[in-house]
Amino acid sequence: MNQPSRPGTGWDETLRGLGPQVLGVLVRRGADFATAEDAVQEALLEAVRRWDAPGAAPTDPKGWLVTVAWRKFVDARRSAASRAQREIRVTLEPPPGPTEHEDDTLLLLSRCCHPALTPASSVALTLRAVGGLTTAQIARAFLVPEATMAQRISRAKKTVAGERFVEPGDVRAVLRVLYLVFNEGFTGSPADGVDLAAEAIRLTRQLVAAVPEDAEAAGLLALLLLHHARRDARTTAAGELVPLDRQERTRWDTAAIAEGVALLQGALARDRLGPYQAQAAIAALHDDAATAGETDWPQILEWYDELVRLEPRNPVVALNRAVAVGHVDGPLAGLRLVEALPADLPRRDAAAAYLHEQAGNLDDAARRYAVAADAATSSAERTHLTSQAARVRQGAR
Repeated sequence: MNQPSRPGTGWDETLRGLGPQVLGVLVRRGADFATAEDAVQEALLEAVRRWDAPGAAPTDPKGWLVTVAWRKFVDARRSAASRAQREIRVTLEPPPGPTEHEDDTLLLLSRCCHPALTPASSVALTLRAVGGLTTAQIARAFLVPEATMAQRISRAKKTVAGERFVEPGDVRAVLRVLYLVFNEGFTGSPADGVDLAAEAIRLTRQLVAAVPEDAEAAGLLALLLLHHARRDARTTAAGELVPLDRQERTRWDTAAIAEGVALLQGALARDRLGPYQAQAAIAALHDDAATAGETDWPQILEWYDELVRLEPRNPVVALNRAVAVGHVDGPLAGLRLVEALPADLPRRDAAAAYLHEQAGNLDDAARRYAVAADAATSSAERTHLTSQAARVRQGAR
């Protein structure tokens, strides 16, 4: 097998891929997560230093990293024990066996999504430990100082420190975190070459491979692909948002749509419907329409009814369903549902503005667009809603 010649260049992707695998080996042997993650990072740095010379790279890079990381873990444990005036006995060399080739994706992801961690900490730790991103890259992707992100990751590792993980945890918690990562990237732009939406898809692919029988994992991957397929059409060259009904659909990624639909069909065939599958079905119906006018709103509404059954207390689902009702039963019917929702619900005013506009109530629509713009959480969304308010006001004159 041909190997890249320099770890500083061609080895980057290889090391990034091997890091989570090596971490999984250490965790399965009983190493505590926090100390093991530090040991793996040190081993990766040593690889960069030592593999730089021609012919210095080992024939088995993963085995080399496992050995070095395990020794560094042992050294760290011995140092800690010495400070505490205790002695521990550990084995320096990795034990043989087929476990070196097991897929630890679910094990690691479930550790990073431990219920004791906040969503923000789970996201950061997942990107660091499983995604293989550096702390600096994660910080730039979330637009926070590197020191802030380092503290967040450090606190997360301390939270799970000392716990021995043998069995994978809750897949549902992992799915929630991966969806958070995707949403963060989908509404933003790549920073420092880090595309969080693409990273979420990559990690979800790994999860699906680790738990191929899980219909909701496949449903989430389908959902991400079906949304991501429209990403290039969501903004203009100037960075302004383009609503779904006005997007240039020839710019949608048909290969991603086809893959997402195939995944969804396979998941639905297992007859274990979950929220991500229902959301993916709705996204697939939007992607299937050649024009906005051809959107199958009655079927979308049926899927929203399923989603409400699955998540009866989710107000965001209720808001989106109200818009679908507006398309099927008329905007006034949708408005009655929107007005019954909590006043502080995000995007409630934007949905009301849209339905008022569809009903011909342009003054009310302009006013609600302006209110929604004031509450917007991103500059792109604020600019879009402000322009919508101005456009409707112009039409009302």
